[in-house]
Amino acid sequence: MACVYELLILIAIWMLFTWLYVSIFGDATHGAKRLWLQLLLWCITGVYFVVCWVKTGQTLAMQAWKMKVVGEHGELLTLHQAAVRYVLASVLMVAFGVDFLYMLVNKQRLFLHDQLLGSRYVFVTPTA
Repeated sequence: MACVYELLILIAIWMLFTWLYVSIFGDATHGAKRLWLQLLLWCITGVYFVVCWVKTGQTLAMQAWKMKVVGEHGELLTLHQAAVRYVLASVLMVAFGVDFLYMLVNKQRLFLHDQLLGSRYVFVTPTA
């Protein structure tokens, strides 16, 4: 369900930046303008995830579901780790969903990008 929440947040972000892009550059339904818009949206999405992972380890959706991304020893990811995680996850998801398929068969339920980078999701317990 966290993925559904995340998607709703991302759709709002994508709509805003698409509106700005089309307002400035005009129709972006084909050609180079479409490619640049797609690249912009991928980068904006990356900024959202990377900033959240570095700052608190949680996106807005992850906060709602009490989840957190951490490094091998439970620490927050560095800027470099978070950026590599985003790029690697993007590539592995586009490659026929290899990342998701790996998670389904992995005993620890780690995505391939988390297995390779030593990062993982943990559940956050409320503090008193």
